[in-house]
Amino acid sequence: MDMILSVDAVLSDIAWFFVVGLIVVAMLLGGFKLGQRVRAKEPPPPTAESQPHLPNGGAVHEVREERDAVEIPEGGLRPHEMQGYGNFGSTTSSHPDEVRKERESGYKPVEGPGPHVQPGAPPDAGRGAHA
Repeated sequence: MDMILSVDAVLSDIAWFFVVGLIVVAMLLGGFKLGQRVRAKEPPPPTAESQPHLPNGGAVHEVREERDAVEIPEGGLRPHEMQGYGNFGSTTSSHPDEVRKERESGYKPVEGPGPHVQPGAPPDAGRGAHA
């Protein structure tokens, strides 16, 4: 009798695993079908003709301009004191070559090996962590 009960318990365990497996497979197939329905309702991918194209004049090129210097007060400026979205009302220079020469006059190329400090950087910049 014990033998029959143990066989019944094993068969019932197998049956439960089979039922749970069928439920998992049914849920996966249902999810797949739901995904197909959702995908069918979506608009098709854009065609090549609907993509953005370059303007007739070609690509837009970078514009470089020199700006006239503006004196900033010694104490600095508060955000509400700034004008022109943060550029403090600067204007395009009427003498760009002179402005560029003045700005670059303090630049001296660094010679030799090692990291080089950029112009305007703090004195300890470029020395690394173990300087």
